[in-house]
Amino acid sequence: MSISKEVMGKRVSQLKITNTDSFPVVGIGASAGGLDAFKKLLKAIPENSGIAYVLVQHLDPSHESQLPELLQKVTSLPVLEITNRIKVLPNHIYVIPSNKMMIARNGTLRLTSRPSKARKERNLPIDLFFTSLAKVHQNQAIGVVLSGTATDGTLGLKSIKDHGGLTFAQDEKSATYSSMPNSAILAGVVDFVLAPEKIPAKIISITRKLSHTESKPLKATEDFFNQVIGLIKIRNGADFTYYKKSTVRRRILRRMDIVKRIKHDDYLKYLRENKEEQDILFQDLLIPVTSFFRDQKSFEDLKKFAFPAIIKYLKKTNDATIRIWVAGCSTGEEAYSIAIALREYLKGSTQPFQIFATDINEQAITKARLGIYTHKAIDILPPDLIKRYFVKKEGAYQIV
Repeated sequence: MSISKEVMGKRVSQLKITNTDSFPVVGIGASAGGLDAFKKLLKAIPENSGIAYVLVQHLDPSHESQLPELLQKVTSLPVLEITNRIKVLPNHIYVIPSNKMMIARNGTLRLTSRPSKARKERNLPIDLFFTSLAKVHQNQAIGVVLSGTATDGTLGLKSIKDHGGLTFAQDEKSATYSSMPNSAILAGVVDFVLAPEKIPAKIISITRKLSHTESKPLKATEDFFNQVIGLIKIRNGADFTYYKKSTVRRRILRRMDIVKRIKHDDYLKYLRENKEEQDILFQDLLIPVTSFFRDQKSFEDLKKFAFPAIIKYLKKTNDATIRIWVAGCSTGEEAYSIAIALREYLKGSTQPFQIFATDINEQAITKARLGIYTHKAIDILPPDLIKRYFVKKEGAYQIV
C-alpha cells in the first residue's frame, strides 16, 4: 500500500524543520470578520514585547491585500507583507499576501502556492502555517484563532499545543463570526479564551514567567516542580521525572495561571486538595501527537521490509496469526493505520492478524476504542481507503 506525499498533504510531508532562534512567535489566524479582530489585537501590543507576530487570513486570491496598510495605522510596530524567505524578527508584524499559503522554516517564512480549485484541495492556510510553526518553534510557538467561519486553525492549534506551545481563541461575545474559534474550543485545544485586545497582555505575562523560570532553576523552584510531579505519580501512577523538563514546567505554570494560583505554595496546596486539578494537569502533561499514517517513511518500511519478513517467518512455524503491539497508541490513529496497511498488503489473503494497542492515557484509549474520527482527521487518506475502512456516523467517520 502507498500513501503518496501529495496525498498526505503539505502540512505533513513538507515539515521536516529544524529549530530556530529562541523567542516566541505568535501565529494569528482569522477569516470572516478578522480585520476588526486583528486591529484590536495589534493595537494592544506594546512596542518591545520581544515577540514576533504572523497574521494569516483567508483572502480573495484575485485581489491585492491591503492588510499591511490598514493595520499599520493601529500600531507603531513595523507591519510587513511577507516575501518568500523573509527572516522573522521580534517586535515585527508579518502579513500573508493574497493567493498564497505559508510555512515557517529555519527562522524564515516561506510562501507556497494556494491549492487550485481544479485539484479540489481544501484551502487551510491557518492549519498549514500553525503546524509548521509548532515544528519549528516547539514550545516557543503560540497560536491565536480569531473570528471566522468553518474550522481552519483547529488542527494547527492542536499541533502547537502538542509541541508544548500556548493556544488562544477569541471569545464568542466579541467575535463577528464565532465558528472558527468555537471549533478549536470544542476540540479542547485552546488554553485561553479572550477578547482580542486582552490576548497580547496574557501572552506577554505567561511567556515572561516561563522564561524567568527556565533561565533561573533555583533549588526552591526545582523542589516545587518535583513535588508537583510526585503528586501526579501518586494519583495517576505516571512518573514525569525524566520527561522533558521545559515541557513539564510550562504546562504546570500554564495551569497555575488558569486557576489563578501564582505562588508555588498556593498552587501546591490547591493541587493537594483538588483531585480534579491533579487529573486535569495529568492530561495536560500528556502529548498525544498522532494522525493517520503519521511518518510516511515508517509505513513504507513496514510494507517493504517488516510485513514480508513476518509472512516469511510464519510459513516456517505452526503459528499462523500475525500479532502486532502498538505502544502509546493515543487516540488510535496509529493502530488503525497499521491495520489498514497490513490489510492492504495482504489483499485477498485470509491470513489472520491481531493488533493490541495500549496507552497510559485512559481518555485517549476510550476514544481509540470508539474509533470515531472527524472529517478533518481522515482527510489525508485517499478516498478509496476512506470508502473501504470507514462509515459515516452522525457527521463523523467510524472505522469499520
